[in-house]
Amino acid sequence: MSTPISSIRNLGPAVEEACARAGIRSAEDLRDLGAHEAYRRMLLSGTRAHFIGYYVLHMALQGRPWNDCKGKEKEALRTRFDTLKEEVSHSTDKGLSALEAALDAIGVVERPKR
Repeated sequence: MSTPISSIRNLGPAVEEACARAGIRSAEDLRDLGAHEAYRRMLLSGTRAHFIGYYVLHMALQGRPWNDCKGKEKEALRTRFDTLKEEVSHSTDKGLSALEAALDAIGVVERPKR
């Protein structure tokens, strides 16, 4: 039996829906992926990038209050978030749908011969 994502403190139905669109079906799946990879998949499946959502996910998986992220830790997460946003925008700039970009990111989409 799997545990709902919304059972994790500070993650509600909206995050659960975004995770489902990204193929993340349970709290166990989310924990196994980790916040960064889960958020990458969420972006590729159409979630709009927002830094607060990114760090809330990190805090939730650590069992911390959502507003506990401060100082150097928050700055480091911001750097990782900006890099992730840039990587995802490059995959979707190739003219691929969000699903194709996600498949491309894991090496499933066949690359055109040049």
